[in-house]
Amino acid sequence: MTLEQKQEIKNQIIYDIDNTQKTIDTLTEFTQPIKPDCALGCNIREEMMEEQEVSATTLHNSEIKLNKLKYALSKVDKEDYGLCKECDEEIILGRLMIIPESVYCVDCLSQKGH
Repeated sequence: MTLEQKQEIKNQIIYDIDNTQKTIDTLTEFTQPIKPDCALGCNIREEMMEEQEVSATTLHNSEIKLNKLKYALSKVDKEDYGLCKECDEEIILGRLMIIPESVYCVDCLSQKGH
């Protein structure tokens, strides 16, 4: 992988970190406790609680992604960035541009069943 390609991936990681943090900030607001309100009907309150549950799951997944992105940012300048943890082959550039936190090539990932 060239230095220019690594810089391009680094820029993508920084962009993804910023977007993921914005998502986390928004979802954090949606996961605040729902205050009891006499004006809300039972059905509306149940719907709000269901939406809150979905937001909490998405928030959790976003926090995991953020941690992986931060880890990828710390590794992108290292020699082993972009090498599959399983087979030590290079992960294709297109995959790293889309999912810069990738640690497995497509072949190894499919063998793992993920």
